[in-house]
Amino acid sequence: MLMLFINFGQLTVVVGELANFVAYVYAPAGLVTPLGALSIIVSAVLAHFLLKEKLQKMGMLGCLLCIVGSVVIVLHAPEEQTLTSVQEIWDLAIQPAFLLYTASVIAVTLVLILYCSPRYGQTNILIYIGICSIIGSLTVMSIKAIGIAIKLTIEGTNQAVYFQTWIFAMVAVTCIITQLNYLNMALDTFNTAIVSPIYYAMFTSFTILASAIMFKDYSGQSVSSIASELCGFITVLSGTAILHSTREPDPPLLTDLYTPLSPKVSWYIQSNGEWKQKDEDGSAPNFITVLRPDYFK
Repeated sequence: MLMLFINFGQLTVVVGELANFVAYVYAPAGLVTPLGALSIIVSAVLAHFLLKEKLQKMGMLGCLLCIVGSVVIVLHAPEEQTLTSVQEIWDLAIQPAFLLYTASVIAVTLVLILYCSPRYGQTNILIYIGICSIIGSLTVMSIKAIGIAIKLTIEGTNQAVYFQTWIFAMVAVTCIITQLNYLNMALDTFNTAIVSPIYYAMFTSFTILASAIMFKDYSGQSVSSIASELCGFITVLSGTAILHSTREPDPPLLTDLYTPLSPKVSWYIQSNGEWKQKDEDGSAPNFITVLRPDYFK
């Protein structure tokens, strides 16, 4: 039964990522990425009912804020451009503004990986999260290009004949590997309740910025619509932070030598000075309980 649930969970993850991939094809990245916070709500609700994790009142408030912010984002989201070939996406990718953004991302990432990560990665949470968030923005742009190429190919216009399609694919694979590597390092080093909201905020912000530069998502929008979507994003971010802050912490691992181990072992000394081992149940005269495993070293 346990393996059935595990396999079902893996299947739902695959289905969810495929749906996310399709969403990037038909909607702007500035709309799809912020709505990723809805998965946090679903996880919290399912954990409450299936895993019996308590969803506190502040957690419910966080869910409500995520929903309200998501509705605001959807109502004021920019319209998706109609692209007819990968070559059009390539022309958007090689425009000077986006080339400058890409060069900046590569330069900052190399500095973080080669200089900052070995020195401050274990103490500063922004190092690992910064790497995977900045690289993640290029991942989304490449995935969107690949998705559009697949859609056009299915519709009858083969995009595999263009070299640009394969460049986008190589960029996507490289960025995904780097992103997952440093995200796992961040999760292994720091508390998940802190990593998740910071990663969501940084990844979403850089993705919106990259999409605005490459696809000019907000070129035809009014100032009020842009401000409304920004307020919606801040609302979702606040709800995400509140929801993660109310999570019950994981029990600490017993790693130090001074923590009692299970099962416990008791020792006692007989009158002739001979050491005898005794179970922890019951007691005997003249016996000493050892709590530190290195007591006799």
